[in-house]
Amino acid sequence: MDIALLIDGEDRQSSTGRTYDRIDPFTEKVASRAPAASLDDVAAAIDAASSAFPDWSKTGPGHRRAILLKAADIMDSKAAEFTRLMIEETGATAPWAGFNVMLAANILREAGSMTTQISGEVIPSEKPGTLAMGVRQAAGVCLAIAPWNAPVILATRAIAMPIACGNTVILKASEQCPGTHRLIATALVEAGLPAGVINVITNAPEDASAVVAALIAAPAVRRVNFTGSTKVGKIIGELCGRHLKPALLELGGKAPLVILDDADIDGAVNAAIFGAFMHQGQICMSTERIIVQHAIADVFVEKLAARAQQLPAGDPRGHVVLGSLISLEAAKKMDDLIADALAKGAKLVAGGKRTGTVVEATLLDHVTADMRVYGEESFGPVKPIIRVADEDEAIRIANDTEYGLSAAVFSRDVQRAMAVAAQIESGICHINGPTLNDEAQMPFGGVKGSGYGRFGGKAAIAEFTDLRWITIEDPGQHYPF
Repeated sequence: MDIALLIDGEDRQSSTGRTYDRIDPFTEKVASRAPAASLDDVAAAIDAASSAFPDWSKTGPGHRRAILLKAADIMDSKAAEFTRLMIEETGATAPWAGFNVMLAANILREAGSMTTQISGEVIPSEKPGTLAMGVRQAAGVCLAIAPWNAPVILATRAIAMPIACGNTVILKASEQCPGTHRLIATALVEAGLPAGVINVITNAPEDASAVVAALIAAPAVRRVNFTGSTKVGKIIGELCGRHLKPALLELGGKAPLVILDDADIDGAVNAAIFGAFMHQGQICMSTERIIVQHAIADVFVEKLAARAQQLPAGDPRGHVVLGSLISLEAAKKMDDLIADALAKGAKLVAGGKRTGTVVEATLLDHVTADMRVYGEESFGPVKPIIRVADEDEAIRIANDTEYGLSAAVFSRDVQRAMAVAAQIESGICHINGPTLNDEAQMPFGGVKGSGYGRFGGKAAIAEFTDLRWITIEDPGQHYPF
């Protein structure tokens, strides 16, 4: 599939004519061919977004809502195309692709509902006869940098609320799924979004750092949001700080699933299976540490391992739960994590085999802090089980990580679970549910090495608007001199 840049409402090729190929990780065939944008293309996208901002920022909320709602319906109608692209570009399974489209369409609808919620307040002033207000207004051009792992959800999330707030957007598509990301913009354009409000840049992998640096440095770009690894997020944050650009960073995770000794074991097994192995564990909220109290550990691990061993893995076009990892490099990392843990005393209780880029659902029991899988984000279907004596040790292990995105606690005693949840350092925590969960209206983001800022619903309005103090005063007021 050949892809085009989107600049000022037009499909364009790179100004240099360069392209790059995205290879299907499972078949190793060309999945898509995209323009390798030059810095001239970047400048053109910035100019287009900047020129479109004055008119779009003055567009009424009803009109913005109508376009976003129509785009959601168009996105739903393109589910088959999105699914094909996700399978070919990222190795995803069809159910994961379908979920991406469903939630992304709802993100557009939620953003549409927010256009009339961009509210301010009247603030009492000490000056007689003064009306003082806190007023939110669009910030300007927003740069959105989205990843490949939940490509429709995360790229839509990166652009929907900025557009709803009256901003214009440049989406820097992921090198791993340029076609999938470009199709999102197609849905918005078909819905009637004016030229320049959404622009899409695709770039060759070797050009990524130069393209991102140019985008962030541009004076017209006023906001940056990035979803991806903590390593890259730190670089983005440093660049934004250098240019005094507010950034919303949603980064890596090492989500703990804490199972207390009074938990519903079958319920906890269900949550662990889903949270650990959906999309091969390549989700920022994926369950990355299964922390279970000794008293129920044997029974829990036996049931969990039995379930994991039943999960089919293979060609993502088939009837499987686990499809392909994003690359052979990612798959080989799973071998290294397993070998390191086994060499240091862990016990393999499920899975462990790899065929090309397909890795079985794998569980390692009796994991300790000296093993790589204890601290490293695996971003794959290799999961550690850590046995603990009591609540205090469970909390300590849960917090023994640089990350703090999602978490979950299982207990039949909700008050007990709430007390544990309150002590876990994470932006998200679910009681008696999986670490993996997302809804368009919820405040989504992390703490510590998982970043800062919040996507989702009303929380995102603050990220993509400027809060201004506006007063209407008495022209005849008294001055001291």
